[in-house]
Amino acid sequence: MLEIRGRGFYRSQRVLDVICTGGQSIKIRPYPNEQYIPLKSILMSKQIAYAGNKGDNVRSDCHITLELRDRGGRQIEVDSKVNTLYGQAIRSLVEDMLGFFELPHVWIRLEDTGALSLVIAARVEAAISQLIDTETQYLLPMIEENQYGAAKEQFRFSRLYLPGNMPKMMLNAGIHHPNGVILDLEDSVAPDKKHEARFLVRNALRGINFYGAERMVRINQLPRGIEDLPYILGHNVHTILVPKCEGAGQIRELEEAIDRYRKQTSREAMFYLMPIIESALGVEKAFEIASASANIVALAIGLEDYTADIGARRTNQAKESFFARSRLVNACKAAGIQAIDSVFSDVADQQGLRDTVKESKSLGFEGMGCIHPRQIRIIHQSFAPDADEIEQAKKIVNAYYEAQEKGLGVVSLGSKMIDPPVVRRAQKNIDLALYLGLIPENWREAFDEDHH
Repeated sequence: MLEIRGRGFYRSQRVLDVICTGGQSIKIRPYPNEQYIPLKSILMSKQIAYAGNKGDNVRSDCHITLELRDRGGRQIEVDSKVNTLYGQAIRSLVEDMLGFFELPHVWIRLEDTGALSLVIAARVEAAISQLIDTETQYLLPMIEENQYGAAKEQFRFSRLYLPGNMPKMMLNAGIHHPNGVILDLEDSVAPDKKHEARFLVRNALRGINFYGAERMVRINQLPRGIEDLPYILGHNVHTILVPKCEGAGQIRELEEAIDRYRKQTSREAMFYLMPIIESALGVEKAFEIASASANIVALAIGLEDYTADIGARRTNQAKESFFARSRLVNACKAAGIQAIDSVFSDVADQQGLRDTVKESKSLGFEGMGCIHPRQIRIIHQSFAPDADEIEQAKKIVNAYYEAQEKGLGVVSLGSKMIDPPVVRRAQKNIDLALYLGLIPENWREAFDEDHH
């Protein structure tokens, strides 16, 4: 085994002084005043790389085997069931990428299971990045449908988790109309696949239509998550999820890294942050985290890791997490941001999900994560105000408008005075009912007719 110790070596026009140690390991002693070359460049001497997925259950993906050679030009082999229709387009894409990265002599084999161009490009680039040291990125066009923004106060009832290295889960996620999609680079991605997942997530942000859903990315736990930033900033990511957050210092560390990226690239990257609380320490510091930055729109709680941290078993009754969830909600309300509940992991138990969402709503949560599209409709229905809540909200908001129209400083309903927080909560229920199509835009006209 040849082993090079140290952080780098030096280029010399003369022969380097090589000291053998036992025949197996070598140390390279440089001559003085020579050009330093990072050790990473040595490690890039690898000639074969692999990226992507293959197998009987793999769909909408591809697997790349790429070898750098000294001669022979570019040899591209495509194994695809749609080779007759799309084989030439695939070859043209790969050829363009090899030219972009200035690789004149390459053998590449692409095993395709119905991958879109953005997936193929991500896999090829991931393989190339293993063999050459470059910070240049091959960017496909940003589709017009993805050029929309997000608002700090928008509804976030449902956030659909999508594993960052599984394109088949991403492609149709938007048609189920979650409020947000989470392209996940953390727990759902195997450690040895995290680097190639970054390319796929970046291309998904640019090329997959999520039909207006808030575009979120869960980065890796800090400090590793900082390495994810060049692949998501500048590609219209709306919200960055910060896993296993345990203090305001982590938020400052992340924002400092984002500021450095902006200065280096001259890109204005607008974004929101959603820290995820997943430990006892995180719960204790919930308000500190919630108020750490004006960019924070919500705190989410991750109950699988939290219950493991306190040595409890997670149950549907959720007694073991009542304190943590209540504390997180209180911290969020004190900081003026949203509180988002954990995922419900039993996809088959729809009644259990419905009961959990109703309890979540009663505690003050304003949304929760979901791991399957079939959970979205139930979450939306259960977070929606019921008929009695809507009717009461109509009375309060109508009384407020009537007071404003009459120039009155006090809002009253019957013999009761209505405090401003009650009006704000009622208005929020009206806004939600309008958003969900439960009442018409001109609801006040119908309300006046029914009550006069």
